[in-house]
Amino acid sequence: MARADKAAAVEALKEQFNQASAAVLTEYRGLSVADLKALRRSLGQDATYAIAKNTLTKIAAREAGVEGLDDQLSGPTAIAFVFGDVATTAKGLRDFAKANPHLVIKGGVMEGKILDAETVKKLADLESREVLLAKLAGAMKGNLSKAVGLFAAPLSQAARLVKALEDQKQDA
Repeated sequence: MARADKAAAVEALKEQFNQASAAVLTEYRGLSVADLKALRRSLGQDATYAIAKNTLTKIAAREAGVEGLDDQLSGPTAIAFVFGDVATTAKGLRDFAKANPHLVIKGGVMEGKILDAETVKKLADLESREVLLAKLAGAMKGNLSKAVGLFAAPLSQAARLVKALEDQKQDA
């Protein structure tokens, strides 16, 4: 690769590191071109999957302010840059790795923190952002309903007391 090509590749990788909310490093040794194409499709619109040279990735990561990826950058490496929901992309990678054992998740980086392979797999077990927000909204609605019942209880008790006194007065 010519020097200008390397500089352009480093700049492109650096830009992706800066823009992405997370990056997951994988080893793709043994996957065919068709497998890689299927993997890219399975990741959806919120992620890109690119094969990159380790030395250029190290330089780009360092220039982007990401430290600590050097240990994970050995062997053939491809990077999934995540621009949307990290859990969804991690699920896609995990599910593809189950179906294709040649794909190995090495680790990654999210919000400046280095992730090991187990942490990425734990992220895959999380529900998507939309599901978590829906659960939060449901929990908040439930608590509000309880609060309404709690505030309405003294009024309803007072109404029942007045009704009981009225009934007692009519009986007497």
